[in-house]
Amino acid sequence: MNIGIFYNRNQVKKEIAEKLASDVRSAGGNATVFSDLNQIKEIERLVVLGGDGTMLHAARRASELNLSLVGINYGHLGFLTEFERGEEERAVRLVLDQTCPLLERALLEVELNGEKTFCLNEVTFLRGVGENCDNKAVKFSVTIDGSAAGIFNADGLVVATPTGSTAYSLSAGGSIMMPECGTFQLTPMCAFSLRSRPIAYPDYYELQIFLPEKSRVVLCGDGTYLGEAGEKDIIKVRKATRTAVFLTRNKHDCFQRITKKIN
Repeated sequence: MNIGIFYNRNQVKKEIAEKLASDVRSAGGNATVFSDLNQIKEIERLVVLGGDGTMLHAARRASELNLSLVGINYGHLGFLTEFERGEEERAVRLVLDQTCPLLERALLEVELNGEKTFCLNEVTFLRGVGENCDNKAVKFSVTIDGSAAGIFNADGLVVATPTGSTAYSLSAGGSIMMPECGTFQLTPMCAFSLRSRPIAYPDYYELQIFLPEKSRVVLCGDGTYLGEAGEKDIIKVRKATRTAVFLTRNKHDCFQRITKKIN
């Protein structure tokens, strides 16, 4: 089996990645080390060395290439990683096990004026600041499959996947969702209304977001800047047709892991 080892150069030394690759070869597999996601090719599975941010970026790339992946935490909390540093031997056994459980995580497809981006965690729409925009809370008008879903007077709006429900939506008073459930969350940020709690909607619906005159918002996906939008721009959010597939020891221990990380 051909295994890729991707490491975040800001968190992990190359020697650590090379040692892991050597361990994979000693266990009977082939291994190639990468530090650039765009160079990943000709592998069957991917081991990621880094934190949650590294996992988010690697998962999007892996979904493009139809690769399953597993992470070893070299960051802080490591919600998305299966192993902690020091558990490399266990990671090698798992990545070479062709019968190990697979956990599919939904992706969001975000479309701004026809240009599409994919997000594993969330997409946020943040109130813009500048002389050419109204520096006030934004009245986000939202439709679901063309039907009015509400107007939210807020500083921002978050659309979270089940994976992202442990972060933005949870901090805003939302709930934790199982990664494979068929629900996303829409959460106004610092909303000036009683409708500020997260709203759940099925994954097969399409959201469209409209902005009022002179309003501008900054779009961020998984913590990465995606662009800006104003009143004439077309913003759509839907479930992506592809998923991010994670290797796991037990696909049903998500809540236990989250509770351990939070506490």
